[in-house]
Amino acid sequence: MKKKIRKPVIPRTAQETTRHAIMKLLGEGSVSANDISVAVHLPEKEVSSHLEHIRRSLHATGAVLEIAPAECRSCGFVFAKRERLTPPGKCPVCRSEAINDPLFSIRGGQEHTPD
Repeated sequence: MKKKIRKPVIPRTAQETTRHAIMKLLGEGSVSANDISVAVHLPEKEVSSHLEHIRRSLHATGAVLEIAPAECRSCGFVFAKRERLTPPGKCPVCRSEAINDPLFSIRGGQEHTPD
């Protein structure tokens, strides 16, 4: 059997917390909760609580956590009014579970990535 070669994991610096790492990702562009989970080595279920905290803390800087809503792949329904940061389970229109995850990014503000 051939062993699978993995890329070496580069640990975060001592000053960089999980939330700082997430904010840095959000500042680079739109990412899903799954993308964040993989990048910061965190279970996907924990990402939404970190995003909620980041949303509240960004208020002080004038920045905003921008959310591109989830969308049903079957019928195209857009979850535009959804306030929760977790992805929906199924579409209310067609009941399909094939849903594109919401995407998150940071928009505006003075400084949204701490030094």
